[in-house]
Amino acid sequence: MGGKEAGSHQVDTHLPEEMGSITASRDMTRQALEECGYRGRYDDVLLVVSELVTNALVHGDGRPWLRVRGGASRVRIEVTDLGPDLPRLRDPGPANGWGLHVVRMLSTDWGIAPAEGGKVVWCELVANLAPLPAYPFEA
Repeated sequence: MGGKEAGSHQVDTHLPEEMGSITASRDMTRQALEECGYRGRYDDVLLVVSELVTNALVHGDGRPWLRVRGGASRVRIEVTDLGPDLPRLRDPGPANGWGLHVVRMLSTDWGIAPAEGGKVVWCELVANLAPLPAYPFEA
């Protein structure tokens, strides 16, 4: 994320290598969103975090690392694991899940990159800060 706001608040944590980390990551992210004053849809951010952490636990190796960075208008989520295989979009459905498709649909940008000893899957979400249109009252 570029600009001053991008680094206004950052939280990093290693998560246990267990499915309970999904709930813990959502709780940590919700707190980070409140602390940084993010004005977008928390539900979208929390769903993306759930999907990325689930993928790291199911398809990756080792303890996932979660980073949440942002401010009032933008948030960036990064989930790193030690698995060497880069994820890829698959046809969504019961056999393959919807994870990366959900991330792609809710994020303004996302990507996958090799990281030291593994990979990082990241995404950015932007709050819609446009003012609501005035309601045309009838006289």
